[in-house]
Amino acid sequence: MEPKVSIIMGSTSDWKVMEEAAKLFEELEIAFEINALSAHRTPEKVMDFTENAHKRGVKVIIAGAGAAAHLPGVVAAGTHLPVIGVPVKSSNSIDGWDSILSILQMPAGIPVATVALDNSRNAAILAIQILALSDKSINDKLLEFKKNLKSKVVKANEDLKDIKFKFRV
Repeated sequence: MEPKVSIIMGSTSDWKVMEEAAKLFEELEIAFEINALSAHRTPEKVMDFTENAHKRGVKVIIAGAGAAAHLPGVVAAGTHLPVIGVPVKSSNSIDGWDSILSILQMPAGIPVATVALDNSRNAAILAIQILALSDKSINDKLLEFKKNLKSKVVKANEDLKDIKFKFRV
């Protein structure tokens, strides 16, 4: 089985954030791979990864990184595949803003789709939406996933009716 999505992170300390993407791919039975690759400490491995990801069947890359957060941009510079950046609030982060801005402010010609701080689940959903454009099976799974999201909100709204307050009308 070839991976359709690659989840990469600057170090395994980012795993607790990136794991949420993996969980969603597992739930929807979409093949993925996971790697820790540092743009600063293993640049040659990052370049090898970016040049060869498509040869392994990868269609979308999700790259999480904290602090200077160069990984998503470096990966995007080295591949034609869509890259989704996940800014991670790391231990040496400035409230996550350094990561957000490093990923968000890419130069013209090197786009990186960027999701909210520590939100790899949204990155996974975006990757699934990209894959669904050309894969009916994934499209069907995405439609079911979205339907379930709607059902959860409708149920939550109904559950609110059971909360009693003296002046609630």
